[in-house]
Amino acid sequence: MTSAPLNRRLAEFGTTIFAEMSALAARTGAINLGQGFPDTDGPEEVREAAVRALREGRGNQYPPGPGIPELRTAIADHQRARYGLEYDPDTEVLVTAGATEAIAASLLALVGPGDEVIALEPYYDSYAACVAMAGGTRVPVTLRPHEGPRGGAADGRFVLDLDELRAAVTPRTRLILLNTPHNPTGTVLTRAELTAVAELAVERDLLVVTDEVYEHLVFDGAAHLPIATLPGMRERTVTIGSAGKTYSFTGWKVGWATGTRELVTAVRTAKQYLTYVGSGPFQYAIAEALRLPDTYYDNLRADLRRKRDLLGDGLRAAGFEVYQPQGTYFITTDITPLGEKDAHAFCRALPERCGVVAIPNSVFYDDPDTGRTQVRFAFCKKTDVLQEATARLRRLAS
Repeated sequence: MTSAPLNRRLAEFGTTIFAEMSALAARTGAINLGQGFPDTDGPEEVREAAVRALREGRGNQYPPGPGIPELRTAIADHQRARYGLEYDPDTEVLVTAGATEAIAASLLALVGPGDEVIALEPYYDSYAACVAMAGGTRVPVTLRPHEGPRGGAADGRFVLDLDELRAAVTPRTRLILLNTPHNPTGTVLTRAELTAVAELAVERDLLVVTDEVYEHLVFDGAAHLPIATLPGMRERTVTIGSAGKTYSFTGWKVGWATGTRELVTAVRTAKQYLTYVGSGPFQYAIAEALRLPDTYYDNLRADLRRKRDLLGDGLRAAGFEVYQPQGTYFITTDITPLGEKDAHAFCRALPERCGVVAIPNSVFYDDPDTGRTQVRFAFCKKTDVLQEATARLRRLAS
C-alpha cells in the first residue's frame, strides 16, 4: 500500500475517548462514571409504547425519511409549548439517528471547504470530527472557570468571553456551533450571553447550529433558553434535540433538528445519505414521551440534582476541586489539589487505583494543555453506584 488508508481529514482522529474508557471499565470491572449513559431505563409507559409499536407492526420497515408524522408533530408541539417556537412538522422538523447524526448532517450540509466554524471548547469530540469531514476549519472559543477574588472554582460556572468570541469571527466564518446546557462543563448560557451571540450572528450574517440535548436537565434556578427564540435567529438557526438524555433511552438513537424549511431541507439532503432512516418503532414511543406531564421533568431534575450533590460532595471529600454544574449530568473537576498534573494519565490509572473510570477533559480542547488537569465524571447513575464510587474515590485523599 503506497499511502495511508484513512482520509487525511480524519487523520487526527482515532478511537473516541468514550470507547477507550468504557473498554477500560469493562476490562477492570471499575465503576464507569465516564460515558454519559444512565444505568436505569426510562419511563415504563414509554417502553411499553415501543413494545406496542413493534407488536402492531408500526415502524418495523423503513419509516418516512423525515421521520414519522406523529413524532414530527410531537416535536413541533414541544417547541411551541416550551419555548413559543412555531415549526411546521411537515417541512421544518427532521428526525435523525440521535443528536450525533443531526450534528453531522447539519455540518455536512451547511459547511464547505475553507469555511470556519466557531465552537465553544471544551467541546464534544464529534464536533471536531464533523467539521473536519465537511472540510471546514474549527475555531475554538474557550469557556473558562469563573474565579472569585481568591481564585479557585468560585461559583463553579464556566463563562463565555464575548470579546474573544467576537475576535474569532473572520470573513471566512460560516457558522457558530453552540452547546447549552454545555457538555462537559455543565454551564447553561445566560440570556445576556445568548443575546450577544445572536447579535453577532445577525451582524455578521452567520448561521448557528445549537446542540440542546440537555435542555431539560438544568438545576438551581438556571433556565434553558433556545437561541432561536431571540430576534433575527429563527431564520438562521438549526436547533438539535434528543430523546436519549431526557428519557434515558440513549440506545434508541432518536434525535431531531428544527429550523426553517430551507435549513431543514439542506440538513435532510445530507442526512438521507448517512442513515437514510432509523429507530422505526422507537419513533412512535418518543412521540408519546414528548407528551409526558411536567411532573416527569420536575422529578427527573430533582433526582439528578440529588445525585449531582452526592457525587460532588464525594469528589470534594476526595480532594478534587469541583466546578458545580448548572445543567447536564456531568461534573468537571480539577485534579491539581491531589498533586496531579495530567488528566489523561490520571484517568488511565484511576481504575487500578480505586476502581472508577472518568474522562479527561483535555481531549475536548484543541490545545490539550488548556484542560490538562480537568476530569469529567457522570452522575446519571443509581444512588448506590454513586455512593460506592465516592467511597472508592476517597482512597485518593489518603
